[in-house]
Amino acid sequence: MTTRSVAAQGRGQARRAANSKAVEVGARAGFGARGVIYVLVGALALQIALSGGGKQADRGGAIAEIAEKPFGKIVLWLLGIALVGMALWRLSEALFGSAGPDGGKASKRAMAAGRFVFYSFVAYSVLSFAAGDSGSGGGSSDQQSQDVTAKVLGWPGGQWIVGIGGVAIACAGIWIAVRAIMRKYHKHLKMAEMSQKVRRAVDFTGVFGGSARGAVFATAGGFAVAAAVKHNPDQSKGMDDTLRSFTETPVGPWLLVVIALGLVAFGIFSWFNARYRKV
Repeated sequence: MTTRSVAAQGRGQARRAANSKAVEVGARAGFGARGVIYVLVGALALQIALSGGGKQADRGGAIAEIAEKPFGKIVLWLLGIALVGMALWRLSEALFGSAGPDGGKASKRAMAAGRFVFYSFVAYSVLSFAAGDSGSGGGSSDQQSQDVTAKVLGWPGGQWIVGIGGVAIACAGIWIAVRAIMRKYHKHLKMAEMSQKVRRAVDFTGVFGGSARGAVFATAGGFAVAAAVKHNPDQSKGMDDTLRSFTETPVGPWLLVVIALGLVAFGIFSWFNARYRKV
């Protein structure tokens, strides 16, 4: 057997592994875990809007909330393992392309690689917290954002780097919201398998949830740009402070109520993905 044929055989085995039932199960479990986190973040944000206080409304707050419940550590282990499944599925998309006619495009594979890195970090933070490292997954997103911004601002050209990063995050938020409003997610879901009632629920949670999620990203990006312009890392905000900033608008806490319900909707939309996503 030649070296070329061995390499081809190896690639074929890797592709079959990427398309295996185990990877599909991991992806669906990952969507379910993502849904749990977003529903909890939305619920925590709703508490802030209605009471003016509350716990930190971000991934760390959601993880801490789960850990406080009976069998919480077991649930965290399950969530962490599910998120590992999500990361591995994104890795398979980066290496071999995703489902759909344009799944092999370089841009799609690059985005999948970025998502692999992101979900790997999230899975690591959840599993670290479950293993007893409370400073890992449960840390404040606000403090982490300010620490990273302060470090980058100290680099040569740091203001430009933070500013460009902020613009990129803001644009990503707008892109997320626009795609949700245009219902671009339809091409990734098995719409033909849904009843009319389920389809309406998917569209409501997809549009509402995606728009709210996009608004949070866009606002966080705006704060990063402000931190760059003012050369002040305290202007940078994580998810918790970004959500709290919605209470400072002319409509008061009601905008945060809408955003919080939108994040809960996105969590439910993630659960629909766990069932109907083309993997």
